[in-house]
Amino acid sequence: MRTRDVLCPTDFSATASHALKYAIEMANLYHVDIRLLHVTSPVKSAHFYGISVDTPASVEQELSHFVEQKMQAIKAEMQQDLAKGLSINTVVRHGEAGAEILAESEEVGMVVIASHGSRGLSDFLRHHVSQEVVRFAKCPVLVVKQP
Repeated sequence: MRTRDVLCPTDFSATASHALKYAIEMANLYHVDIRLLHVTSPVKSAHFYGISVDTPASVEQELSHFVEQKMQAIKAEMQQDLAKGLSINTVVRHGEAGAEILAESEEVGMVVIASHGSRGLSDFLRHHVSQEVVRFAKCPVLVVKQP
């Protein structure tokens, strides 16, 4: 852990933003870089019965542009609190979030991930990426709950 990056996945939510602060703390403590990850899902195509809509390619392009801008803004904000000499590397992957985070976690020393913490029936019905990462990651995982 002490020589490998801290991976911090983000979905741009408030809880993920809270987890970024913990990632900065861990990176400063161990004097390692941060790998900021966002996973996008592929745009699905559907037939809209002659109604004019954006094509999947144009939606993908707009999404890609939005994600890149958001990642750079988060990076700039995080860099202010990061110790001198450390850096933040942004990574965008495409696919299923849990699988992509786990694949990226193979190369890091720790994962700091947000948990959206639902309860009751919604907890039973909804897929939890953070639970999947905790269960299958081969490195330590810090799960940050909603503030």
